[in-house]
Amino acid sequence: MTRIGIDLGGTKVAACALSRTGDELMRLRAPTPQGNYDETIRTIVALVAEVETKLGAGASVGVGYPGSVSARTGLHRNANSTCLNGRDVMGDLSLALGREVRGANDANCLALSEAFDGAAKDARVVFAVILGTGVGGGLVVDRRIIEGHNGIAGEWGHCPLPGASRDDCMSRPCYCGKFGCTEQFISGPALERFYVQKGGAKRTLPEIASRAQSGDDGAAIETIDSLGNWLADAIASLVNMVDPDAIVLGGGVSNIEGLDMRLGALVRERIFSDQFETPIVRARFGDASGVRGAARLWDMC
Repeated sequence: MTRIGIDLGGTKVAACALSRTGDELMRLRAPTPQGNYDETIRTIVALVAEVETKLGAGASVGVGYPGSVSARTGLHRNANSTCLNGRDVMGDLSLALGREVRGANDANCLALSEAFDGAAKDARVVFAVILGTGVGGGLVVDRRIIEGHNGIAGEWGHCPLPGASRDDCMSRPCYCGKFGCTEQFISGPALERFYVQKGGAKRTLPEIASRAQSGDDGAAIETIDSLGNWLADAIASLVNMVDPDAIVLGGGVSNIEGLDMRLGALVRERIFSDQFETPIVRARFGDASGVRGAARLWDMC
């Protein structure tokens, strides 16, 4: 059966149809209705219907979403798309589509996609890092998502940044209600704020990275250097705990030129080992990896 994946993002809802062998058949997208839960459900239903109409066949549906589902209540939580929180997202989608729908955190979907046929295809234990507007993570073992007892495995973006001072942490409140989360240091918006604090004008992160590469903007250089060190601190803590076979980077921040190449040496200095051979690689499927992983939810062992 054809697999349809849905990636429910903050600005767009993407749909992708895969064959059972993983060949991409088509891809569609629509704007995410901002703050409107019912319209979000209708948008997903419309995309699924359009894909099935164009392919002329029914399909399984998997959804990658921000946040997670509470094992206690069955309701959504921790999503930065806050209209999802407190709602039975998967139940409502299943009812609207008239079939079972599988779902997982969007970072888990990226990890699953890359473990199946992406940059971590031959790795048994894969940790995916999403660096973008937020910071997420996903853990896959033997091509199966590990969600954990509380459904939050991989949520390293909401761990305190290792080595950060209490004062620095307290000056960085997070939407989750805590302070000093790693997301508040190495996400795109956090880095753009840091650049301004260091004396730079308001710029996008790609502009800041370009100015750092040119070598004539001290605030930009400090921002990108800080990103490398903060990210290495966070990854080193991850390696000490999980020691994955591959680390896959996704999201807009990961596209900064040379970031993936620098990380190996920076992490090696920080871990509890005399060697660090773990590949740190960019996602093979880039922005499409999450939606492909959502489709792959029906192919997990």
